[in-house]
Amino acid sequence: MSLTAPLGLIGRSVLRAFAGVGRVAIFAARAASHIFRAPFYGREALNALLQIGWLSLPVVGMTALFTGGALALQIYSGGARFSAEAVVPQIVAIGMVRELGPVLVGLMIAARVTSSIAAEIATMKVTEQIDALVTLSTNPMKYLVAPRLLAGLVVVPLLVGVGDVIGIFGGWFVATSSLGFNPAAYLKNTLDFLEPLDVISSLVKGCAFGGIAALMGCYHGMHSGRGAQGVGRATKGSVEAAAVLILAANFLLTGVFFSI
Repeated sequence: MSLTAPLGLIGRSVLRAFAGVGRVAIFAARAASHIFRAPFYGREALNALLQIGWLSLPVVGMTALFTGGALALQIYSGGARFSAEAVVPQIVAIGMVRELGPVLVGLMIAARVTSSIAAEIATMKVTEQIDALVTLSTNPMKYLVAPRLLAGLVVVPLLVGVGDVIGIFGGWFVATSSLGFNPAAYLKNTLDFLEPLDVISSLVKGCAFGGIAALMGCYHGMHSGRGAQGVGRATKGSVEAAAVLILAANFLLTGVFFSI
């Protein structure tokens, strides 16, 4: 075996990775360009808004509620070790708004919406419905991808805002019902501690995460293999890619907003 064989294997892997990044970037650019060009499919856009936004509210709300409550308990327990129990409102607020709210909502959307989009579009490809759209002179990128991408960019920041509020409420409920905090004082400390940049960063992250979730579902659906196994691989790959990219984007955006 040649000594250069391992280096060749590494090189091919790196080239495949860069080729995949390039394909996703080109796909994203094409999808974004179709958002602003006629024709516009209003029914598809409204349906995407409903599927991504309204129907995701229950899972987003429950996730944020229990996370906020658990965060309050953890901070109170940890703060008690050095007599800092009073910081519960402030830490719950900043933890939910800056990090946990956007990331958890993004991951829930990746689990619920990205998988659904990938499975739907992959099934359409397997059953040749996408070929039928092309035959009818309908651009699949315009009809299938652009409305879902637009919905993700618009509605996920709203879900993040709702999740932030519900998470803070979960912390408030646990703190006031179990930990002895005054309800009015808790809310005042929360509002006094949060800054506009915290809220702005949360909403910007929601926009980025929504775009990633929708884009990964559409990309893997449009590039799925044939048959049931192809649909399954596309669905699994879309969720994995969306989750990893959301966490990576969260790291980058946190550095942009809060680097010293």
